[in-house]
Amino acid sequence: MANNNFPQVTSVTSEALQAQIRTLLPSQEGFGTDLMAQNVIVPIIDLTSAAEGSSVPQILQTAMSFGSQSVFTANNSTAVIANTAGFWSISAISGMKNGSGAASNTINLSDGLTNKAIFKETKASNESYNSLLLEFVVFLESGDSLSAVSDTANNYIQGTARQIADVNGVLINPSGFSPQ
Repeated sequence: MANNNFPQVTSVTSEALQAQIRTLLPSQEGFGTDLMAQNVIVPIIDLTSAAEGSSVPQILQTAMSFGSQSVFTANNSTAVIANTAGFWSISAISGMKNGSGAASNTINLSDGLTNKAIFKETKASNESYNSLLLEFVVFLESGDSLSAVSDTANNYIQGTARQIADVNGVLINPSGFSPQ
């Protein structure tokens, strides 16, 4: 009678897994042996963030800071919010005051030829004051821009923008912050 209580170790030949190991553990890139799997339950300690070289939680890497923020205001005008490729965190308020006539506030994403409204607030001539808080993340490709448009003096969009990651998704720390 064979005893099957011994751990079994098997070679894993997956290029996708090998590539992920090389990405997550750059110091192991020259390590030449195959990945191995076993049929024994082993406790796991997740060192992924340290292996990636970033032990700072993602939420801290997206924090606002004095040197990282760009402030914008559109009041009866157009304001460019961002035009650098990458990921941007936008915090803004869209406000519409009492006044005669209809009005609108818009945030447009543009590829240089065409505008796409990713936010639009409109007010009929008889509506009273209102305001909306906006919080969103947008991705800009090279050549794209994001702008705020206010079409009357009775309304405005104002806020702040911060680039939180480059075009490749590499997180950008707040200005002045460097992890230990």
